[in-house]
Amino acid sequence: MSVTNALRKEKIREYLLHNRKAEVKDLGRYLNTSEATIRRDLLALLKESGFKRIRGGVSLDETNTELSVAQRGYFQADKKRRIGRKAAELVHDGEVIFLGTGSTVIEVAKNLTERRNLTIITNSLPIINILVDIPGIDLVVTGGALRRPELSFIGHIVEKALSELRADKVIIGIQGIHPDRGLTNEFLPEAILDRVLVHFAPQLIIVADSSKLGKIKASFVGGIEDMGMLVTDSSIDKTILSDLERHGVHVTVADG
Repeated sequence: MSVTNALRKEKIREYLLHNRKAEVKDLGRYLNTSEATIRRDLLALLKESGFKRIRGGVSLDETNTELSVAQRGYFQADKKRRIGRKAAELVHDGEVIFLGTGSTVIEVAKNLTERRNLTIITNSLPIINILVDIPGIDLVVTGGALRRPELSFIGHIVEKALSELRADKVIIGIQGIHPDRGLTNEFLPEAILDRVLVHFAPQLIIVADSSKLGKIKASFVGGIEDMGMLVTDSSIDKTILSDLERHGVHVTVADG
């Protein structure tokens, strides 16, 4: 597999996020690239937070207990881009949409920049930056306390702002989707806000790559019956797909 410079670096990040560490020789074989090229890539990578040098390669910095939203964006990156494009097709000019936080929702926002007469409500700093100069989009920012790893605004200020607003659709990511145990996230204060968002609009659209399916995290967000639609990738387990549809979830698959 021969890849371009940009794609090679993306693949290295994804490999690290999945395997936690990587040696130069393993990456060379994985990417069909010389070890000298891999070493240059790793030197650039070590300038970023969240990674550290180990003998013969590089690893995730385990003292950094939570990966940033930017770092997570490299994991399943191709699938997230396809999911983002597919989910954006569900957004129509003239609607009011809440966009939540997370790397997959960011991909949705990137695909909305050509829309007109659209109102976006968000608590995501990256989404604010993507849409701030788009003339066809009215941007409503919730405010709140900044959670740095996620670059999101959380807390009672956000919940107070949402009580004064209405939307046609909510699009959020989720860390765990289980047919029997429902929707779950890892970080409790964020899950509390997500519980509000689940019922904030008539239609809840979850965007999540297939690695999130079948997972159960610590903090309960809502039941499967709360999810109107799931946009995911074609690697979804067929048994889970059947279980979700049995619960009335409309599943849209973003093909390659």
